[in-house]
Amino acid sequence: MKRIFPMLIALLLAVAAPAQNKKAVEKTGFSFGAFPIVAFDQDKGFQLGALANIYDFGKSGWYPNPRQQMYLEASWFTKGSQLYVLSYDNRFLIPGVRFSFAASFSNEKALDFYGFNGYESFYDKTLPTSYYKMGRKVPYGKIDFTGKIVGKLYWKFGYHFKYFIIDEYQNDNLKEVPGGKTLFSWYKDLGFIAADEHKGGMTSAWRLGLCYDSRDIENAPTRGIWADAFMEWAPKWMGTNKPYGHYYAVMRQYIPFIKNGNLVFAYRASVQGFLGDPAFYVLPYESVLGPGYDRDGFGGYRTLRGIMRNRIQGQAVCYFNTELRWKFLTVNVFKQELTFGANAFFDGGRVLKKYHTTIPSYLPTDIPFPHPDQLDMHGVEKFHLAAGGGLRFILNKNFIIAVDYGRAINRQDNGKGGSFYVNTGYLF
Repeated sequence: MKRIFPMLIALLLAVAAPAQNKKAVEKTGFSFGAFPIVAFDQDKGFQLGALANIYDFGKSGWYPNPRQQMYLEASWFTKGSQLYVLSYDNRFLIPGVRFSFAASFSNEKALDFYGFNGYESFYDKTLPTSYYKMGRKVPYGKIDFTGKIVGKLYWKFGYHFKYFIIDEYQNDNLKEVPGGKTLFSWYKDLGFIAADEHKGGMTSAWRLGLCYDSRDIENAPTRGIWADAFMEWAPKWMGTNKPYGHYYAVMRQYIPFIKNGNLVFAYRASVQGFLGDPAFYVLPYESVLGPGYDRDGFGGYRTLRGIMRNRIQGQAVCYFNTELRWKFLTVNVFKQELTFGANAFFDGGRVLKKYHTTIPSYLPTDIPFPHPDQLDMHGVEKFHLAAGGGLRFILNKNFIIAVDYGRAINRQDNGKGGSFYVNTGYLF
């Protein structure tokens, strides 16, 4: 998760710089960026840390897409988590093949857990937030390869590894929650989460898929289609504790309303699901094959803005994002191209297939719950919807600061109504 706030001020000040030449700037060679991070995410709290972004545009002909790039981050969040990331992407080292690798470690001391199957798990905003928390540590690594088949059609192949260490949420506020237990703890005690899963485990998987990509600019597209579909296989003989299959498909399109690409309608529609009997801890991830790395989902900045992180967990899920992007000013300052934009969005998602849970035929009558729906899962699932808008500050068509506010339509999806984010990059 990449976030920056100080750079925002620098970009705003640049508007007043005297050298405002709108002629396009073609970058060559290396472009470096190393910044302290002071940012905010409604789900994780304030973020402190540092990041470095390194782009290599070669001698000529590569810009605006770099021929190689590296990203490093070390971040700490006030709600009790840390994130360390190293990722690298290269287009030239292996002739005809693009490869990328990433390694990360996340330590979530207060990870959001709202149960399974969306609205079938009741959310009570009157309870302390500590009730909906758990602990999780995840070392993650991957290496992916991409090659051209014909035209804009590509094959993709990769290996991904995660090791999950699951724990209870530790906080004095638990004295205020029903029974002194978190929802995650109740799920374990009542058998909703299997005994061989609640402490975590390992996944070791191959991914194989196809991609169609006709974007003009990867990090800030103004036209084209970007579609992915792949299968993942995580067999027991490779070390996976609970073997599974996983399918994923996503369609993204960028439609310019005017020729210069300053007004674009963009949408993303995705569906993914699991085959077999996956462990609960593999569910809440937006999967990636190619550049980038797997992110927490579904709900939160990277998937459904304005909806609580991990609100939607199921055996199969779908979601969509629609966004109107307007770039209203571009200036050249000290040989750097700066673009200022705004966006309006409407996001939604839902569980398509329920996650299998071992639900007891009866519930103990002495469970101190203000709402039994938190456990009996008899709610009706439907689309979780949110809308909002934000600002974009784009440096050399690649480095993007994003400021967004999203508001959930249903208060079951966000007890505060909305969420504010300072992040980097377009959502897709």
